[in-house]
Amino acid sequence: QVQLVESGGGLVQAGDSLRLPCAASGRTFSNYAMGWFRQAPGKEREFVAVISRFGAGKNYADSVKGRFTIARDNTENTVYLQMNSLKPEDTAVYYCAANAFVATSAEKDYDYWGQGTQVTVSS
Repeated sequence: QVQLVESGGGLVQAGDSLRLPCAASGRTFSNYAMGWFRQAPGKEREFVAVISRFGAGKNYADSVKGRFTIARDNTENTVYLQMNSLKPEDTAVYYCAANAFVATSAEKDYDYWGQGTQVTVSS
């Protein structure tokens, strides 16, 4: 089992930045690719970013490319999502997830999920 706990969400204005940490516990953190997903009100959950087990590979949704950065610290068992130039359409609950195989954008490939953290961006 892997336990994931997101934090760092909040209410910000358009153009502001936020950094979301996700702390992992349980099994060896570096055995897992880590992804970030989000779910806006009334919408399905969608892929945001993913990072490979040791950080060499990263992939982003087109909607956040150039504004968001995913990173991980395997010594601290934490994955981060740095969000810059936030827009109202970034408003969502943000989830981190762990994938024991490959760094993928497919939600179905993830084995463990956090409880989510709310990010609200006002215009």
